[in-house]
Order: sequence, then C-alpha cells, then structure tokens
Amino acid sequence: MGRTAVSLLLATCCLVAGNGLAATGGIVNAQIHTLDTERSAAEAMAWDESGRVVYLGDSAGLAQAHPELEPTDLDGRVVLPGLIDAHGHVMGLGLARLQADLVGADSVDEVIRRLQTHAENLPDNAWLTGRGWDQTRWEGREFPSAADLDAAFPDRPVYLVRVDGHAAWINSAAMAHATEDLSGEWQPQGGNIHRDEEGRPTGILIDTAMPYVADVMPEPTGKERELALDLALAEIARYGLTGVHDMGATLADFRLFRERAAVGELSLRIHALADGDADLFAWLCDNAPHAGSHLNARAVKLYTDGALGSRGAAMLEDYSDEPGNRGLLFHTDEELRALVDRAMGCGLQLGIHAIGDAANRQVIDALAAVGPDHPENPGRHRIEHVQIIAVEDIPRLAEHDIIASMQPIHATSDMRWAEDRIGHERLAGAYAWQRVLEAGGHLALGSDFPVEPVNPWLGIHAAVTRQDRDGNPESGWLPDQRLSVDEALRGFTVDAAYAGFAEADTGTLEVGKYADFIVINVDPYEVDSSELPEIEVMKTVVGGEVVFAE
Repeated sequence: MGRTAVSLLLATCCLVAGNGLAATGGIVNAQIHTLDTERSAAEAMAWDESGRVVYLGDSAGLAQAHPELEPTDLDGRVVLPGLIDAHGHVMGLGLARLQADLVGADSVDEVIRRLQTHAENLPDNAWLTGRGWDQTRWEGREFPSAADLDAAFPDRPVYLVRVDGHAAWINSAAMAHATEDLSGEWQPQGGNIHRDEEGRPTGILIDTAMPYVADVMPEPTGKERELALDLALAEIARYGLTGVHDMGATLADFRLFRERAAVGELSLRIHALADGDADLFAWLCDNAPHAGSHLNARAVKLYTDGALGSRGAAMLEDYSDEPGNRGLLFHTDEELRALVDRAMGCGLQLGIHAIGDAANRQVIDALAAVGPDHPENPGRHRIEHVQIIAVEDIPRLAEHDIIASMQPIHATSDMRWAEDRIGHERLAGAYAWQRVLEAGGHLALGSDFPVEPVNPWLGIHAAVTRQDRDGNPESGWLPDQRLSVDEALRGFTVDAAYAGFAEADTGTLEVGKYADFIVINVDPYEVDSSELPEIEVMKTVVGGEVVFAE
C-alpha cells in the first residue's frame, strides 16, 4: 500500500470533525497532507466565515456534520498547507518587475541589449535601473565597469543592482550624482568602492558604498509603489505562497501593507521585519509591535556582512581566491550588541543577516551575550542565510535557541564557484541544513526573492537534491546535507510559521487554524525528485478565500 493510500486510511479512521461552527466553504475528495504530526492526512475540509478550519476528516463525515454545505469536489487532487517563504522581499519583488530584468544574462553585451530594450519605454530624463546581473556567469567572471555602460548610455544615469542585492554597477552619468567624491583611497565601513590603480572609481559599489548613489535616485511614485505591490502579490499567489516573512520593510512599505489589510486587499500573510536601524524600527519602538490576521510587524532585520558572490561575506580566514581579503563586517561587536539590546528592549524579534563564518559567529556571540538576561527578550531570534558557518558553531544555534533561516536554492546557485571562494575545508559548514537539524536547531526555509525566483518548488527541489534543474552534479553537491521531501516541506510550512510566531494559526491544516492551503497537480511525496520543479499550483487559498486559480 502506497503512502497516499495509507494516509487516506489514517484520515478516515482517525481524524475527527471540527468545532460545530457553521461552515461557509469546503472541499471533498481530496488528498490532503495536513503536515500535522498527530493527524497526517484527510480527504475533506471545511471552514467558517472567519476563514478558520471547522472540519477535517473524511467526505462522509463532512456531509453528516455540515449537510447544508456544497463543498468543491477536487477529484482526488493533492492539497497542502499554504507555503510560507521565510525570507523574501515583497516590495523588492514588485519594484524589480518595474526595472530591467538582468537575471541570467550571460555577458555584458546581453546586459546592454536588455537595458536598451527597457530604456525604449522610459522618459528622457529617467534613471535606467535594473537588477539581477551576476558576473560569475560571464567569461572570466570579472566585475564589469562604468566604461562598459558609458558607450550605450553616455547621458542617462544607470544604476544596476547585482543579483544578491549587495553590489551596484553604475555608469559615469550616475557617478556624477554621487553624494561623495568616490575617488581616492578611503573606504566606507562595511563597504567597498572598486577603484583602478590611479584611485579612480571603476563603477562597482559594494554594500555600504551603494547609498552614495542610491540615495540620490528618484523615489518611486505612489502609483508605482501601488503597482509594484499588485505585481508582487499576484506573482506570490501564483506559486502557492500564502505567507511571506518580508525581510527589510520600510515604514512606507508597512503603511502600504496596513492600508491594504484594512480594506481586505492584502492577499497574503506578511510577517514584516523592519529594514535595519531606520524608520520602521523607530516606529515600532515608539508604537509597539503591530499584530493582525494578515500583517504582523514585530521584528527587525539587521545586517552584519555582505554576500559571498561579491566577496563581501565576512570570513574567519582569507578568501581562497583573494588572499588578504576576509570580507566586510558592518559593525563592531559592541555596535551589534547595542543594536540587539535596543531591539530586545522594544520587544522585537531579531533576524540578522549573516553569510560568512565570521559574521555568523559575531551574531551568535551577540545574541548569547545580550539575550539570556534581557527582561524584554521575545525570543525566536534568527540568523538569515547562515550560508557559511564554522562547524563548531552549529550546535550553538540550538544552544541559544537561534533559528537558522536558510534558502536552499542559494546552494545550487552558488555551488559553481563556492569552493573557489572558500576552499574545500570550509565547505563542511556550507549550506549545512542537515547538520543544523542533527544538532537540534530550527530550520526555516525561504527563497530570498527577487534574488532568486519566487517559485518555492525550485527551493524544495534544491533542498532535496542539491542539484540544478539539469540534474547536476549527478549525486548532488555535498549530498550528505540533502533534506527529505517532508523536511523541505516542513521548512516552508511548519517551521516557517514557528519562525514568525504563527504556528497557532498557520503552517499545518488543523481545526481552529486558518484555511490557508494550495491545490497542486501531483503529490510531492510520490513523484521523482527531479520532477519537483515542475509541480504546478492549481489554486491558492488564504483563509478560505481563493487568491489564485489556474
């Protein structure tokens, strides 16, 4: 007997009806994986007008408990709890859709062609912006320069964000608008201005150097922000996400989300983390955390280092492919601990970006030093990415109850060059999902969209196979760190809900929780792992309301 048959048998014999409330919607004849460890499956479900599940069991039981209901017959299709991306950028996704898309461009010439096409629809005086370039895809893997852009765009300012969001490529016209003279020998704390031998800027700005130009760019208009949110919500729902932990929301973002939620037009549950030591962080400290059914803001995202691709991730030892460079720490130990203390004092959860092993150690040390004796510590603090961590530091995550918020698709994106950056020995702590679980740690999974695609099935495939879409490498990259399908799904549901303080309402399908679920075309537990990226979402439902239908 296969897994599905066993699950349906368990559903029929063991699940119970709900709480007796009137049902306003329901489904029957479905293969429901609840992801509830006590009641793993069902074939029927119903919910009330509040959007919460009131029945979970077999179809006959639903008909008896709610004879007035006319449920939807799913004809045996598979149902899962709504997926939750534990690390995405909602407005970043929408605004990226208004810019030139540079993802996958295989050369500087391809970038120029895409920019020229995008520029055709821009006003004469508008900046040309884009996102997604990645020099590791190009022959030679060298960073580009302003000169590469100047010939095509001598007068229009061009500002292009690298795929990881941690570097900008600008032309001379944009450089002329910089708030500081970018030439010389000085460097900003936590950033880097690439210069030639004469001290002249080449057009590449790393991490904290980016604002010297970004801060003078025109802000999106109100209409552009509204459109960006609409585009993001539609794309997110299309891929079966019912929740997102929004990593780095501004006060303007939060207010837009709150306005939409107030009129019932936020088709997503957002756990918003304030973007660093800025306006939303201050607002939350002054006004207390915000809680609602579709929007919560009770956390702050801090940053400790850059990205591995731009050699900005802070490492304990030199980069293997650039001796003398150990990356960039954004804060001293004292500065980071002061920020942690302030956030805890405001009752806020911390989600701290750390990619390199030195940055991860600095964050663990800070949370361990400040948290235990802090009277306002809300707990469930997180490290975002944990891409390279010293093996001896992995048990400390569980010891200090720190959630590892990781993005599986980063491993298969970075595997082409990660060993070049850090050497073979340090790979033991690279994207080490199983080591985190084996040490007793919590593992919440996400995508980091728009750095990576929104589609969570690509991340689930990466987690289960550690291969790219073409099946390379054959046995998987560092295959001992692969997750099972169940572990990967829990990372995008149960564990993501826990990381957002939402496990009482979402993450599994249970009576009393929200009817957040998706209908998909195949059973992920039954298909070959190579087929996981091809799974299609047929319907996305949030609180009993359909927000996407194929």
